[in-house]
Amino acid sequence: MPDSYGKRQRRDVNQKKAVAREERRMARAQRRKDREAGLIERGTPIGPAEQSEWLADDVEPAQGEIEPGAAPAQ
Repeated sequence: MPDSYGKRQRRDVNQKKAVAREERRMARAQRRKDREAGLIERGTPIGPAEQSEWLADDVEPAQGEIEPGAAPAQ
């Protein structure tokens, strides 16, 4: 049977997944070494909060601005 019918695509996808797995494995091993050496803290790295996480959602629009979905005043 020829190399068609999706076999080539499946093989390529499986190769890409294998490469990605290997990269994740190498990154984990490096983080473990760094933690043992004391270069990084133990646990999941947590970055600074996004502005949208602490910014109030109920901020009123400035004078003259129209809220999305609001009907124009007449």
